[in-house]
Amino acid sequence: MVTASHRRKALSLAVFTALCATSHAYAQQAAAPAEEEEPTTLATMTVTAQKREEAIQDVPIAVTAISEQLLQDSGVRDIKDLQVLVPGLTVTSTQNEAITTARIRGIGTVGDNVGLESSVGVVIDGVYRPRNSVGFGDLGQLERIEVLKGPQGTVFGKNTSAGVINVVTRRPSYTQSAEGEVTVGNYGAVGVSGSYNDSLTENSAFSIFAAKRKRDGWMDVRTGNGPRQETDDYDQNFHTVRTKLLLEPTENLEILLSGDFTSRDENCCTAVQTTVGQSALVLAGVNGGRPAVAVPGSDPFDRVAYSNRPTTQDIEDKGVSAEINWDTSLLGGATLTSITASREWQAINGLDYDFSTADMIYRNADKDESFTGFKTFSQELRLTGSTERVDWMVGMFYSDEDISRNESYRIGQHYEPYVSTLVGQLVLGGVAQQLAQNPQLAPLGLTVNRSNPETFLSQVSGRPFGTNFTGLGALDRHEQTSKSTALFTNNTWHATDALDITMGLRYTREKKDLLSIYTNPNGSVGCGAALANPGARVGGALAQRIVGLGNLPGPLQQQILATLAGAVAPDLLGYMCLPWANARHHGRVTPQSLEEKEWSGTLKAAYRWNDNVMTYASFARGYKGGGFNLDRVQSLDGNSASGPGITPVVDTSFGGEFVDSFELGTKTTWADGTLLLNATLFHQEYEDFQLNSFLGTSFVVRSIPEVTSSGVDAEILWQPRAVQGLMLQGGLMYAKTEFGEDIPGSDFIQRTPLSTSGALYKLPGATMPFAPEWSGSLSATYEWDFGADHIGRFNIGGKYMGAYNTGSDLDVEKHQSAYTVFNARLGFGRNDGRWMLELWGTNLTDEDYVQVGFDGPLQALYPDPGNSFNTYTAFLGAPRMYGMTLRVRY
Repeated sequence: MVTASHRRKALSLAVFTALCATSHAYAQQAAAPAEEEEPTTLATMTVTAQKREEAIQDVPIAVTAISEQLLQDSGVRDIKDLQVLVPGLTVTSTQNEAITTARIRGIGTVGDNVGLESSVGVVIDGVYRPRNSVGFGDLGQLERIEVLKGPQGTVFGKNTSAGVINVVTRRPSYTQSAEGEVTVGNYGAVGVSGSYNDSLTENSAFSIFAAKRKRDGWMDVRTGNGPRQETDDYDQNFHTVRTKLLLEPTENLEILLSGDFTSRDENCCTAVQTTVGQSALVLAGVNGGRPAVAVPGSDPFDRVAYSNRPTTQDIEDKGVSAEINWDTSLLGGATLTSITASREWQAINGLDYDFSTADMIYRNADKDESFTGFKTFSQELRLTGSTERVDWMVGMFYSDEDISRNESYRIGQHYEPYVSTLVGQLVLGGVAQQLAQNPQLAPLGLTVNRSNPETFLSQVSGRPFGTNFTGLGALDRHEQTSKSTALFTNNTWHATDALDITMGLRYTREKKDLLSIYTNPNGSVGCGAALANPGARVGGALAQRIVGLGNLPGPLQQQILATLAGAVAPDLLGYMCLPWANARHHGRVTPQSLEEKEWSGTLKAAYRWNDNVMTYASFARGYKGGGFNLDRVQSLDGNSASGPGITPVVDTSFGGEFVDSFELGTKTTWADGTLLLNATLFHQEYEDFQLNSFLGTSFVVRSIPEVTSSGVDAEILWQPRAVQGLMLQGGLMYAKTEFGEDIPGSDFIQRTPLSTSGALYKLPGATMPFAPEWSGSLSATYEWDFGADHIGRFNIGGKYMGAYNTGSDLDVEKHQSAYTVFNARLGFGRNDGRWMLELWGTNLTDEDYVQVGFDGPLQALYPDPGNSFNTYTAFLGAPRMYGMTLRVRY
């Protein structure tokens, strides 16, 4: 039987095969000598995917290159905007915009834990950024962006296992110029930017760029009784300054000094309820009868969130770098390149953990309680040269990265009533069921007093109701140092005029040290009291609730209580001792160390049939370093891969992630250089993939033995001569990205209440989250003359994403249907570029889609799909935005 999956795979292979076949046919057709013509824009487009300038059609790598003009036409200011132009690329944000994750071909690292490095690296002007979120911000004046797909472990800073986003910003020139921009838009958007470029002497030039942007939030917020005052969220308020100084003291020496500073003071990010279960009734009960989350049947895309606590975010990013290029007389005129960089990044984020107006768990936007900071120093040295037959490069890379993280949980006034009511109802209901259905207990006629269930946990702890959980429950500090040293080489041997063999090799040594200090400033008195002889305490609480127990003989009473207490005590302690309330964490000081020494590299063979057709085959071994989970983790036995429990996990380390990648590609140039058709067939096998799962209470990192990603990636760039002024750029990707069958912990299925296991039983053999089988993009730009002195310019671009799941546990409630987002821009101005007025819109059709779906914290206790109790929550994609921009240039 031919399945839909088989048909899709056959279609993908057919697309690739047809392109290869037409490439070969074109090679035969074009073999005859042709009259030499001037190079065209598309045929001579250059990239630096191998750390040297090369024509894109000569590089045996799947790379999408986006020019400055297309970036401007599409309104790209940061890497999240970029995804509309690149098939197979998704970029999402979650709790705040300091948590941003990029994925290529369905592979990426969940960004809610800074202990994990990024599968997709971000490199800006040759400087590697330690996490995707650190590279998220206004990128200033762009020259181009290159998206390299597949592992790039040889030449781009640190190793990456899924790809690299290589950002190249504009360099200073010796021509005096000034540019300005004013933007207004809906949601009260106002933005201004300006730049100035000039020469200082005949051997030096500088440029400076500055921008300020503000916008109201597009999410309405119900604040309940506060103390939150802001009634919208996802606003924008930041400024940035970037400056460069170019020095060329001699003909063979170039020095480029760069500095930048960005500050963001905003509110982000609330979430909406996509599925409202019966847990919402319990929340309303402790919230004075008022709904604390959306009511059942509400449309999440009305964009109404519930949050009584501020989501203030304060982000700063700054750094300096020096790039030196010296054309030496060594080894036949090799070029020595040095890139030295020092950067600092920090984020302070307030958070309403429960995403409701009930006052349960939150975090203040205070540096002592909420702080994530990176300090990085990096040094890269490369010596690059060429002989008649060999293009060679050797180099070294060193980075010293310090991470500081303060993580806190504050417990509000509604936490104890909510948890007590919820657990009391569940436990007392379960005990009543056992008394009624157990063949030995049913004849005794015992019943359970289920009134006032909220007081049950107080009866277990022996403390007055309202005093068990309050105040600053957890305050943890993590200090991590990471040193990475690598030696690498990347060389291309021109075996013949047509055949190139490229070999890259890299040796990396990673050394990480972590010191974690855990404290419970409020003493965790409720959990601590319950932990003191829990069997007796639970039995004593049940004795107060079981009606008729006193009429039985003492030994029988004790036997019944011991049996029932043994059955419910683990669940009771689990909820009384959740990570932020677990007394066993208090006072823990855990030093950890990790060292890895790994090889990575690539081998490629490229054959150029003629000037217009090149085919290649490649193998790459990629690697991403291991690390530590910077979160409170607890389990049944102290092993992070085990089921739920209250034993602290001391060893939070996880190993490196590896990938073997195989590619077969073709790059073809048609119609005298005005049409490029490229395609790549790929197969990637990941080993020990780092899966970061949200358990509803904390994040746990698990190493997945096998993940595979296979498919085809095709791209087109076309400037049809029949329609002067028209430019088309697009791509189509089919990728089947799947978990292997062997998933540690996937056989653990807790189908009872109180589960915080982050059930993985749906994962074996399933499609990974954020991995649509089909994705595609297409951008069309048309420019025409208005009279002698003016031009019009129109651009429209669309990005299609097939259906995919947005949850690491693949719950059906986190499914995202296929959708398409369109952006457009229409401009009119002087043909010399002195001024242009543009009308623009993003997400023109106001498409509704989810960025990330997740379990409502403390509101989704059953891992079974479709359970009526669970509430699910999501971070939404941005709605339609539109506005007007005036650009001026001198």
